Amino acid sequence: MEILDAFLITTEQKKIRPSGFCRTKETDGVTAVFLNGASETEIDSELGAVIRLDLPGMTKWAADYRHYEFWCKPAFGTDLSDIPGQTQGLLYETEDGKCGIVLPVVSEQYKCVLKGNPDGGVDAQLFSWCEGMKTCKALAFVFAEGDNPYEMLRRCAKVGLTLLNNGCRLREERRYPEIFRYLGWCSWDAFEIRVDDDSLIAKCEEFRQKEIPVRWMIIDDMWATVKDFYGVKYETREDMFKLMHASRLTSFEADPKRFPKGLKSCIERINAYGITVGMWHPTTGYWMGIDPDGELFEKYRDLLIRTESGAYIPTYEQTKAYAFYSAFHDYLRESGAEFVKIDNQSMTRRFYKKYAPVGEVARQFHNAIEASVGQHFDNAMINCMGAASEDMWNRSVSPVSRCSADFQPENREWFAKHILQCSYNSMIQGQFYYCDWDMWWTDDSQGEKNSMLRAISGGPIYVSDTSDRSRKEILMKLCLEDGEILMCDKPAMPTRDCLFEDPTGNGKLFKLQNTANGCGVAAVFNLDGNNAAVAGSISPAEVEDLAGEEFAVYEHFSGSLVCIRREERLPVTLKDNDDYRFYIIVPLENGNGWIGRTDKFISPQTFERRKDGSVGPGTGGRYALVEGKQLVFKDF
Repeated sequence: MEILDAFLITTEQKKIRPSGFCRTKETDGVTAVFLNGASETEIDSELGAVIRLDLPGMTKWAADYRHYEFWCKPAFGTDLSDIPGQTQGLLYETEDGKCGIVLPVVSEQYKCVLKGNPDGGVDAQLFSWCEGMKTCKALAFVFAEGDNPYEMLRRCAKVGLTLLNNGCRLREERRYPEIFRYLGWCSWDAFEIRVDDDSLIAKCEEFRQKEIPVRWMIIDDMWATVKDFYGVKYETREDMFKLMHASRLTSFEADPKRFPKGLKSCIERINAYGITVGMWHPTTGYWMGIDPDGELFEKYRDLLIRTESGAYIPTYEQTKAYAFYSAFHDYLRESGAEFVKIDNQSMTRRFYKKYAPVGEVARQFHNAIEASVGQHFDNAMINCMGAASEDMWNRSVSPVSRCSADFQPENREWFAKHILQCSYNSMIQGQFYYCDWDMWWTDDSQGEKNSMLRAISGGPIYVSDTSDRSRKEILMKLCLEDGEILMCDKPAMPTRDCLFEDPTGNGKLFKLQNTANGCGVAAVFNLDGNNAAVAGSISPAEVEDLAGEEFAVYEHFSGSLVCIRREERLPVTLKDNDDYRFYIIVPLENGNGWIGRTDKFISPQTFERRKDGSVGPGTGGRYALVEGKQLVFKDF
């Protein structure tokens, strides 16, 4: 990396190049770039500073950028000038085969993102979203280059967090909630905004009758008391969203018409089925905040601010924001809720930009939420609509974050977009969080493919089937008989040879890799935009953190087994978008190894590695083993 220029931008759009403005620090093979500049005039709040970079030898890149206020997706290219604005993580490959990482940071006051410069190179852009700033002191970004992109991402995230020292943690330092180790269900795609007591209980009864071991349930939008909800008709999904996003919260209480005996009674009835309940709510109370004519406003008006659009929402100030969320969570906890899903998080610029610098706002706002969730729900929370980097760099302990826009039922074009969003967001977001790859339908025509995708994801697994439509045979490949999901070790990420090309048009396989209980896992997809055949190969060497030199490669659907060396490759051709493969890659010792229960996707999690070094079954069932490089089955 080469720094070509660095300058401040004032409100008069003048460029100032202060002496000693840009400095670097080397730590563990990672270069951190800092700004330390001052201006006699105010620095522009929307674009306060620019560091212009060149990446010599770069041949192709993949950018994870914020394409929408709440969500990120990947872009690919060969020219630095084409890197999209709002890029929050950049990976690139050089002509000598090395990889580089540029990871922008959100510091105490300034946020950094990347954008290609039309004249060549790439600009690291910094802004505060706050007027009156006359200095720009900030850690702008961290950078590394080397052979292993996954290791460099880990290092960059670690060095960035260490230098920030703001309480935010790496993923492996966060405690994963026990409840999310089990199969779940969410009311959203099933009932949308018409969720009610009777429908939820009917769904619980369906799970009981079908013997589907769902262990937790999210009561999603719009369960609460919202003004003017009744009497409004909508015919299209667009009309529904207009109604939702105009909603204001009147009371913490559940809607009395749809929950006539109250939220506590509903949750008690759900609990009687052995199902734990979590409650959804947005950061703003409801989408347009708090109803100024309601009881909540009268009671908590000192904890609210009025936005430019006229909405009343909780202030970002930590003490006051905590008081509001704590009161809200008191009600939910007293009603029997045991976790929360908090939506609408990446709204800092829209609602808080004039009050304080972006880093300060995000840190205080998230500290308030995290403190309340920690107190009431032992940090069991799904963060949602929060892919903006100011959120990613400022949540201290909550472990789970959604990494894609909403699931779209029966939408093949959506599936390709979804898998790419999840995969590349997991490259960046997965350094900090366990990634939630969203709910889905088991009876969707792509249900099995969606199931396979969630199996390798390394995050929570939950569905949103509507009444009488849950398919047990799809779900039971993901979990044990008690509902415990068979999780991979970390967020799934693309293989090295898939990082820098768009799989919807390159004629090649798209491959995700992960590990589980000392074995490798690979999911292989055809994402071709014209539904044409694609080809490529898989290899044990492509699975990050997988040890060994000789492996058995077992394909889940065909039951085929091939034994190969670490660097050998297995050819794969997929004829269309509905053709896919799922591989378990087992290290062999003297030609022997365990595959596990092959009625499950993540079969290695069904056997146990004992303290004495031996391996044995973890549950009863039929197990596949490799003995003398031959596939055998044994019942336990």
